[in-house]
Amino acid sequence: MEFDISIYVLISLISFGHNLGTKQKDVTQNIGEKMAIRQEKQILMKAVVYTRYGPPEVLQLKEVGKPTPTDDQVLIKVHATTVNRTDCGFRKPEYGFIVRVINGLFRPRKKILGSEFAGEIEAIGKDITAFKPGDSVFGLSTGRFGAHAEYVCIPEKGSIAIKPANMSYEDAAAVCDGLMLAMTYIRKIDFQNSKEILVNGASGSIGSACVQLAKCYGAKITAVCNTKNIGLVRSLGAERVIDYTKDDFTQDNQIYDVVIDAVGKSSFFRRKRLLKPGGVYYSTDLGFLAQNIFLALWTRVFSSKKVKFPIPKESNKDIEFFKEIIEAGKYKAIIDRRYSLDQIVEATRYVETGQKTGNVIITIL
Repeated sequence: MEFDISIYVLISLISFGHNLGTKQKDVTQNIGEKMAIRQEKQILMKAVVYTRYGPPEVLQLKEVGKPTPTDDQVLIKVHATTVNRTDCGFRKPEYGFIVRVINGLFRPRKKILGSEFAGEIEAIGKDITAFKPGDSVFGLSTGRFGAHAEYVCIPEKGSIAIKPANMSYEDAAAVCDGLMLAMTYIRKIDFQNSKEILVNGASGSIGSACVQLAKCYGAKITAVCNTKNIGLVRSLGAERVIDYTKDDFTQDNQIYDVVIDAVGKSSFFRRKRLLKPGGVYYSTDLGFLAQNIFLALWTRVFSSKKVKFPIPKESNKDIEFFKEIIEAGKYKAIIDRRYSLDQIVEATRYVETGQKTGNVIITIL
């Protein structure tokens, strides 16, 4: 199954470019430290590495050097991570030139994928004040990647927070990516005037997050999913559910203030009839020929029904907010399947079927 160029990849590209620039600035000050480390006996860890673009089989479990935190980083012993569309997008050649320009034309620069993590801090840099060894944490490493390994280094000011007390490591690893992307759209909605919302792909990582967040703000939600997930999306807060295996939801007689396409498998033109005048369409993908970027500009002037395409941005503030709503019992992790690190090829194949419910977890410890 081929994916469109998704918002997952777009946010990763932005983060990747920023991180690359930051690292270049640090080269001079760190070169002496790196030379000293190389002279010492290298400590190894297990990680999933890919050295060429291709199918899931290019992912290989190997022993590589354990990372050392810089002054502003923490070293995390990873207990759990995920496989998501961002990982697949950077590994698969179908994403083409745009990914290769950032991540290497012929071979990937970032050889360890994984953007979500939950684990325990093992060591900290000398400038760290917010965390200490032994802290249980969770968060995102979008663009930096590196979580498909036993250890990963994350900046103190990055997207990291203390793990919710009422969540396991596996559950905590499964929430941040979907929530971050869902918040991109949910925070743009005026819930005082936009109560009727349709979420397509409501059982996926982003879709299930959209349903739960919209419910927190008092929305009336219609969810689109397959037969097996009807009970799940109702439990998350959907008042009405359309089974897409039986009914074409684009022919629904009800109209909505907001339509969120959380799987990006259709277009504004097919969804347009579902919108009220002044209604807004959001998609998690750029769309065919990146049409959603241009439609966001065009509909602003020439249509009463709008396309909006806000660019996601991860932050420490959002991770703290996610912790708050989780501990308040307003959000729960949705996990489909669990795999071990040495089963990551199988896990990736499953993610690429496009049929996962919520998240696919990789348990490391």
